[in-house]
Amino acid sequence: MISENIKEVETRLSAASAKRPDGFAEAKLIAVSKTKPIEMLKEAYDFGCRDFGENKVQELCDKIPQMPDDVRWHLIGHLQTNKVKYIVGKTYLIHSVDSVKLAGEIQKEAEKKQCDVDILIEVNVAQEDSKFGVSVTQAPALIREISQFPRVHIKGLMTIAPYTEDAETNRVFFRQLRDLSVDITSKNIDNVSMNVLSMGMTGDYEVAAQEGASYVRVGTGIFGERNYAVTL
Repeated sequence: MISENIKEVETRLSAASAKRPDGFAEAKLIAVSKTKPIEMLKEAYDFGCRDFGENKVQELCDKIPQMPDDVRWHLIGHLQTNKVKYIVGKTYLIHSVDSVKLAGEIQKEAEKKQCDVDILIEVNVAQEDSKFGVSVTQAPALIREISQFPRVHIKGLMTIAPYTEDAETNRVFFRQLRDLSVDITSKNIDNVSMNVLSMGMTGDYEVAAQEGASYVRVGTGIFGERNYAVTL
């Protein structure tokens, strides 16, 4: 079932990416594997998935040694400063940086471990109180501050759009994130690139891909409903 789901998502993703704006690369799939057993991850891996997304630091750390070394691990959930030390040097990309304090902690741990860390700035485009992320208007100033940390490299932006039954209603938020990335690119800030837009989930990834997503984060569409009873 997982292989069939991946095939369907990738087919739809490719078709949606064909409608993206000029200059934006085809969207890639992150298999969001939070709460899922390692056997399901391995099945997705065997079908070609290499990018896996986890929400919780402990679950990410538990799964890393159980999977092949060529997996690219994405931390997509909120990151607390006291958990930074556990994941620096283990992730391919941290999607959820939204403060100078958090970036500073990543810098401190990266310096200790003599490694570099690629991050995305999380932007709360829809300004939902229930979600983390900096506002669109605050993002440029935050990016300028974080760009001063030599071991923390900003690679782009991430957003979590509102839950909706109609994916089309989220197009405006994806477009705003894309426009913000273009604006920041024009500022030519050292240590900042806007090559990555992480946006779109199971319910709206096709619209996100059409609007220029680099990564879409699909969990339910691949693995089925989440099991929130799992505790790791």
